[in-house]
Amino acid sequence: MKKNAKSAWLQAALDYIPGWLGFQLERHQQVGCSVAIAQGQELVAEFALGSADLGTGKALTPRHRFRIASHSKTFTASGVMLLREQGKLGLDDPIGRHVSGLHKELAKARVGELLSHGAGVVRDGADSGQFLDRRPFLSRAELRAELAKKQPLAPGLQLKYSNHGYGLLGLMIEEISGTEYPAWVARHVIEAAGLRETVPDMPLLPRSVPLAKGHSTEFPFGQRLIVPGDNVCHAIAPAGGFVSTAADVVRFFAQLAPESRKSILSAASRREMMHRRWRDPCSAQESHYGYGTMMSAPGSKEWYGHTGGLQGFVSRTARFPESGFTVTVLCNALDGWSYAWVDGIHGILSAFKRHGAPGRKEAAWNGRWWSMWGASDLVAMGKVVCQVAPAMSVPFDSATTEFEISGKDSGVIARTSGYNSPGQAVRLVRDRKGHPAELWVGGTQLLPKEAMLAEARQRYRRAKASAGLPA
Repeated sequence: MKKNAKSAWLQAALDYIPGWLGFQLERHQQVGCSVAIAQGQELVAEFALGSADLGTGKALTPRHRFRIASHSKTFTASGVMLLREQGKLGLDDPIGRHVSGLHKELAKARVGELLSHGAGVVRDGADSGQFLDRRPFLSRAELRAELAKKQPLAPGLQLKYSNHGYGLLGLMIEEISGTEYPAWVARHVIEAAGLRETVPDMPLLPRSVPLAKGHSTEFPFGQRLIVPGDNVCHAIAPAGGFVSTAADVVRFFAQLAPESRKSILSAASRREMMHRRWRDPCSAQESHYGYGTMMSAPGSKEWYGHTGGLQGFVSRTARFPESGFTVTVLCNALDGWSYAWVDGIHGILSAFKRHGAPGRKEAAWNGRWWSMWGASDLVAMGKVVCQVAPAMSVPFDSATTEFEISGKDSGVIARTSGYNSPGQAVRLVRDRKGHPAELWVGGTQLLPKEAMLAEARQRYRRAKASAGLPA
């Protein structure tokens, strides 16, 4: 019985999320996004919204592959931890023990410092044009030449994010395994984790597999430019070359939870990956880095995971230990809202989990209403109906307005800001066919979208005409 109740609230949350996210895409004029949600180790939802390619107008599907960029680092770090479990390296080993030809200072950096971006390695070299499509990504020989130079900082001083540093970890994997990085990581990490829609770099993606196109911002170009997204990352693939779906990414990160029953790594290794090694002192939100993982400050809303950005694509995955949910959002535009939408999705899940499945009386109030100030969603959960603004990136918070329903078409504003209308009535007005035609919240009338648009256009056309202005 308890399991059925839990399933009911979860299904209600999953029913609301696509509608909220669709509003977000339209409101912010985004191209598309692919989403996957895991509860514990189970994939409970995956869906895609928007366009895979503005040039063709082709709709995005959950099977479209995305460049997941720096999510690649978590896969590489997992491979390093696996080799460590096999006794083939130690995290305190100097990297020069495994890779020759490095600058003498860099050769002393420890493997663990490279995993945590604490080795002082240059981020992308003196010319990072590979991230602007001005030049190809570095070959192994070019990367080795860069790593033979003196690096900007000595190891062990601070967080210094480095794609070159993760490229170096890829070289180490090749030296230890005697196998090229793409083949080794595909077999021992990707396939071992049961992933079927992930490859470590572009050339390995079959032509029959759909790849979402990337897109620029609209400003200042006047329109979004289409970014092919088929770059070969070569020696930087361990840092940013991976191609995947939201479902595969969310499965992999869910497996990294220390409590997961299925993983390529021991629970001890997974705990080490989540340990906070460095804090970014300049981040607006407290941010830490472990071994191939980003994470927040400790607390009730803490998360670990990774973000990614490659020309045309941005993405984020977060595992929330307290709730047990893992959320992945992949966007195919440079100004995509993946970071905020992960938090928004988790906020929706948390609100439904807290309130429970909606009652039948409350669920009848679900819907979207409009005024010229914007849209309001009525969302039933438990014994209340929440009024939220779908334009908000995190629609549920401590200030959410709640209605208590007393009849089929009546209720009261039971909880809201003192600057709103606490204690006042809410009511539905129906048309002749019995369909809801108006929503009154206190003294504010809200309408269906088309009715609101027609009313506002007529009013302001009339105002212009009375002022002698052309309509």
